[in-house]
Amino acid sequence: MIARRSGIGYMDETLTDRDDKGVPWTRIASRLGHGRPMFGKIHSLRQRRVMSRLLCQICAEPADRNDQGVLWLLNDTHEDWPNWPEGMGCTEPPVCLPCARVSVRACPSLRKGWVAVRVGRSEVSGVYGARYRPGDPFPVAVVDALLPFDDPAIRWTRANQLVRELHDCTRVHL
Repeated sequence: MIARRSGIGYMDETLTDRDDKGVPWTRIASRLGHGRPMFGKIHSLRQRRVMSRLLCQICAEPADRNDQGVLWLLNDTHEDWPNWPEGMGCTEPPVCLPCARVSVRACPSLRKGWVAVRVGRSEVSGVYGARYRPGDPFPVAVVDALLPFDDPAIRWTRANQLVRELHDCTRVHL
């Protein structure tokens, strides 16, 4: 990464290095159909695609939806705040019902506890990634952070995941 007057960027930047809001994204190779799933480590480009289109994070088909909303599997952190997960910024994409049932048995991070949630409304609200500060001769990564699009620090962030804010949430059983 290099420092610019308006934030960070790549020295040999191309049109595909930034999203439509001007945020630089982590460069990552994409070889469709190759590799194995690594639970808890979703490919950055895949995460961005399925999160923006509300596709299942496992199979990339449409996420399950009904009159209560789109299905999400979340790590059970409901003690974090009173109305959890209402208003939460989420980097985990939604799921379809068949993949949800497999995931709760196969995903190591869900073994600690999970909750199925129907989300009536969600909007893409920001990114999660490495925030930098000016350095000499190059910017220095200081922290991984979740930043809303209107935060000025986003110009100093190399995005790795898209964030959706969850609303109208209902806990459900699979």
